[in-house]
Amino acid sequence: MQQRAITTFLLVPIALFALFYLVSVLVVATDDRSFEALELQEVPPEVIALFGASGTAGDGILKAALADPDIRKIHIITRRATARIEEGIASGKVQMTLHMDYLDYENIQDQISEVDTVYWAIGTSSVGVDEETYGRIHVDFPMQFVREWTGINHKRDLSFHFISSSDISEDSSAMWVREKIRAEKSLFRFADGSNLRVIAYRPDYIGPTTEKAHFGQNLMYWFFRPVGAAVKATEIGRAMLAVSARGSQIENGTKISTFSIIRFSDAYAR
Repeated sequence: MQQRAITTFLLVPIALFALFYLVSVLVVATDDRSFEALELQEVPPEVIALFGASGTAGDGILKAALADPDIRKIHIITRRATARIEEGIASGKVQMTLHMDYLDYENIQDQISEVDTVYWAIGTSSVGVDEETYGRIHVDFPMQFVREWTGINHKRDLSFHFISSSDISEDSSAMWVREKIRAEKSLFRFADGSNLRVIAYRPDYIGPTTEKAHFGQNLMYWFFRPVGAAVKATEIGRAMLAVSARGSQIENGTKISTFSIIRFSDAYAR
């Protein structure tokens, strides 16, 4: 009798989780909402800058940008080269600039004064990182960049596309959530009423590109994807291109969830 009770105790939460998972899969599978495909007059920018191309998300963004025939030049600002970056350099589309201090952009003014579209994928895990360091990377780095960028680039419409994290709640007590919220609010507030638009992308799990993913990462992706909680890094890139092409239709302060990233990526593909 006792063993049966223990078995029931263990099986009930598993069964409830399985039911919840299946319901979520059904909801996602039957949701046919989509964004309109790009119209002929909507095209991605010809010249962009990408920060964080050596990371998981940045590698996917770069892969998508390299495949886009409308983009003729990609400024990569990075601390190190990767095989993808080297591939882009060989193709003639990528101009790589090694840069170490992300609180000082004086040495790359020529590069950033040329672009009106910036994709920002710099970030780090919160595991083993203190709050000051995490805040410096996720808040101070991008804030200092937009200050210096808008100070030297006076084009009519500048857009800054940066990766935040999932649909975070302001009620959370987690350090990394507080800092992500602070980053979003600081950037949106800075851009408000100016020629700069800041768009935040809030993916859940990010699946690496095919070339970089290992078995465990693929397993995680295929577990979360059916319930709408995972995107491929390349989908983020295509979504950014789709959002960029729409220009001022996407307002400053827009937050793009996993669901919308997938839909924008699909619209771009169409």
